[in-house]
Amino acid sequence: MEPEFSSEALCAVIEQAEASATEICGLLLGTAERVEAMTATRNVAQDPARHFEVDPAALFAALRATRRGGPAILGHYHSHPRGSPDPSMTDAAQAAADGRLWLIVGGGTARLWRAVAQGSATAGSTGFALPSRSVATLKKAAKRCTWTGPGGR
Repeated sequence: MEPEFSSEALCAVIEQAEASATEICGLLLGTAERVEAMTATRNVAQDPARHFEVDPAALFAALRATRRGGPAILGHYHSHPRGSPDPSMTDAAQAAADGRLWLIVGGGTARLWRAVAQGSATAGSTGFALPSRSVATLKKAAKRCTWTGPGGR
């Protein structure tokens, strides 16, 4: 079972992505049952219009907070400003097959994925499990989010 998301947080991330010409990114924090926070981080990639890299300082701060009893790092989110909410070839090449969540925003839709090891492909390669759901879609004309799958509150 995938964790639940706050509809307000999802809408905010989709709207942030829609307003940006570069890839946005951040961390998904919470428990196995619920994403409690979607914390924006700086995109420190050399070409943020086409790639993302979570700011290492933000990642280390989240790891330290987790060790002190704070929410766990469940995964991360990023956007594809001119693309779909599906993992790109670059996403697959750079992802660790650790089962963490990937929330990708593109075309006004947020879609949830998990990074997993590819079946019998090259050892160590990463693929993505089929999306558990498209978690939210921003209706651009109305500037409001609607759910296209279960799991939001």
